[in-house]
Amino acid sequence: MEFLLEIMTEEMPASHLRSALSQLREKFTEQFKIARVGVHSLKTLGTCRRLVVLADIEANQPDEEELITGPPKQVAIQADGQYSSAALGFAKSQGVAVDSLEVVKTSKGEYLGFKRLKKGKSTEEILTEIFPDILRSLSFPRSMRWAEKNFRFSRPIKNLLCLFNSRVVGLEFEGLKSGNLTYGHFIHSPNKLKVRNFEEYYQLLKENSVLVDQEERRRSILQQFQAKLAELKAEVYSDEGLLERLLWNIECPLVIMGNFPQRFLELPIEVLSTAMREGQKLFSVVKGKKQLPYFLGLADAPADPKDFIASGNERVLKARLEDARFFWENDLRVPLAERASKLDRVLFHEKLGSYGDKQERLKKLVSYLADRLEFRGQKKDLVETAGLCKADLLTEMVREFPELQGKMGGLYAREQGYSEIVCQAIYEHYLPAGLDDPVPVSTAGAILSIADKIDTIVGVFGTGANISGSSDPFGLRRNTLGICKIILEKKFHLSLYRLLDKAISLIGDKLTISASQLKKTCLEFFESRVWFIFEKQGYRYDLIKAALGPGFEYLEEMEARLKALNELRHSKNFEPFILMVKRVKNILRESPRARLNTTWLKEKEEKELYSALKIIKKNVENMLSKGEFAAAQKMIFRLQPPLNNFFDRVLVMVEDKKIRNNRLALLAQILDLTENLADYSQIVIESEDK
Repeated sequence: MEFLLEIMTEEMPASHLRSALSQLREKFTEQFKIARVGVHSLKTLGTCRRLVVLADIEANQPDEEELITGPPKQVAIQADGQYSSAALGFAKSQGVAVDSLEVVKTSKGEYLGFKRLKKGKSTEEILTEIFPDILRSLSFPRSMRWAEKNFRFSRPIKNLLCLFNSRVVGLEFEGLKSGNLTYGHFIHSPNKLKVRNFEEYYQLLKENSVLVDQEERRRSILQQFQAKLAELKAEVYSDEGLLERLLWNIECPLVIMGNFPQRFLELPIEVLSTAMREGQKLFSVVKGKKQLPYFLGLADAPADPKDFIASGNERVLKARLEDARFFWENDLRVPLAERASKLDRVLFHEKLGSYGDKQERLKKLVSYLADRLEFRGQKKDLVETAGLCKADLLTEMVREFPELQGKMGGLYAREQGYSEIVCQAIYEHYLPAGLDDPVPVSTAGAILSIADKIDTIVGVFGTGANISGSSDPFGLRRNTLGICKIILEKKFHLSLYRLLDKAISLIGDKLTISASQLKKTCLEFFESRVWFIFEKQGYRYDLIKAALGPGFEYLEEMEARLKALNELRHSKNFEPFILMVKRVKNILRESPRARLNTTWLKEKEEKELYSALKIIKKNVENMLSKGEFAAAQKMIFRLQPPLNNFFDRVLVMVEDKKIRNNRLALLAQILDLTENLADYSQIVIESEDK
């Protein structure tokens, strides 16, 4: 049966709205499950003023059999087998015949009791019970109170609509009572609308300038984009973030189109699109990769018959583009090198000094990275780039549009005649800004990005900062993810441990904690981000843990180990081998380390195991040197038959201490070999849980 809930509020921020809809979906699903109400479907819809839950659910809880217990057996039944007065009194109090009582066993012993069918509650009754708690449990980045109410919510709640099977469910909350009324668009059609079901609700809102389904709003926007640009054969400059933000800020999407003077096309597309987006939430229009003198915008209105909205945006945009052109021309008058020389006046961090200090560290870090990554031929360009990459912080364009940091430096460098390597590296060095962002295309940009990020991570942690909850003012999580993503996607064979050592040494006496503690803190932080990356990619937690066993000094090797484990986990040899390795590790757990003496190998099976180990070890080491991790793991599976024979026919823990320790030493060599590939003991085998 259909359940429809609408919580109507004053206008909510997009981030609050998305979070609330997600929470409502999870909490209603969870509460229906706890209440044993069957759910066939449940989804959430919303606009900036409405939180909507739509579900197909059962009318009642299912009836259930319940056990009613009375007095203990020894009290209820006398020695002659007759019921005692306690039993008779229990039967009478429950309204059942004494003959219907029976002895039942419980965890506390035997009692007299009976079973009866308990009728399930109606879903309407359950809704009235769970709704207030669900609403109170919703959390937001910031909440507010209004009037005399103590209840806190993102924005004041204006109306509650709640229907189940076309009937009003009588919810009450903080003085609000639910009904079957909703309202159209608060400006263009603020009509009171009476509804009986979702179909009516949806249609009446649509007729009153509200598209309540966010996916329909998205389709409407994209279709209008396409229609507006069809004649130009152009497209919208990709800006998914802006589209997502506006999607939740409007109820009636109307795409408007305007233009601006051709002279502003002299500005780079990065400047034009940013000026449009940041000031007025407008979309650039491009053909190929070339900016056209048009823009698209979104209004929350059914129509703009006299083009007032478009013309108003044109006037404001023209003024903003005049400013941007002034910034562009003015900034180009000062060489980047001259600006860079003034960075010692700009504070980077109160304990780490100026951007000038950071600039000098970056020069040394990129030089180090160029050597390690065999990029020595471009080292001179890289060092020059490191000395210029923060210069655009002193430009008027970046002061106006801080999100253009790096990009403007690269564009200004190109205009001032620097090499393409320098320009592109400066342009890209803030990438990636998040897990879903691209990494720098150029190797120089990737190297500069790693250097910039590792210097920030080490420096901030080195001053004793702690990252907790959502507080991360220097973006250490983002920077750490960025380094990991670059190394993995670029397949850089780079020691993370040595890179940290180098960055720590360059901070020098500015550290407020010991270098060893700082390295430990940074490695733990990196490990948590590595976990995050691979969990996001869908890898099992135990496989990640196993792949991390040999360490993550070289991230591309750790990834290769993980991929190999994931690839081989369906092999028929996988689980038996894992169990065998766990057995070896358990035997060695309390045993002291001993040196293997091959002359003390007496039994045929231990000699065969040692011979197999020598051959397999040589092959595995050769494969690992070539990065062939899957092949190395397949090769190591070949240890299983001789190891099985060894365990079947050779007693490890013999009384002779010399022989016992020698056999333990042989097993230790096997374990050492396996641990070069993974910590197999971390892998969960289904048969172990049965």
